[in-house]
Amino acid sequence: MVTQVILYLMIVFVGTGGELFVSRAMKTVGEVTDFRPSAIARVVGRGMMQPKMWMGITLMALAFFALLAMLSSSKVSFVFPSTALSYAAGALGGQLFLREKVTPQRWFGVLLVCVGVVLVFIGKS
Repeated sequence: MVTQVILYLMIVFVGTGGELFVSRAMKTVGEVTDFRPSAIARVVGRGMMQPKMWMGITLMALAFFALLAMLSSSKVSFVFPSTALSYAAGALGGQLFLREKVTPQRWFGVLLVCVGVVLVFIGKS
């Protein structure tokens, strides 16, 4: 039980942290406006030069392996819906760490997702 809680927290918070790092790195690189293969290769190359990109990839990989471990011991019908809590963590992290404006409408959507996660947890037993 304790192991599953740790894995769950890793999936939600470590994975979201990785996504925030990748987002910060890509904001440093700049917006993608040219979708030719050579231009995309240049953007990817610039992204790979960002230490925050590597930190993000590392955190996302850890979360992925936590997801694999959790799937080995829990039902997929529980694991995937319950990890939707990462949407709430992402909205909060975007607001706090990336200085994004999260509208009331978006917060309401996050609240609906959280209610759904609670229903999934209640249905687990």
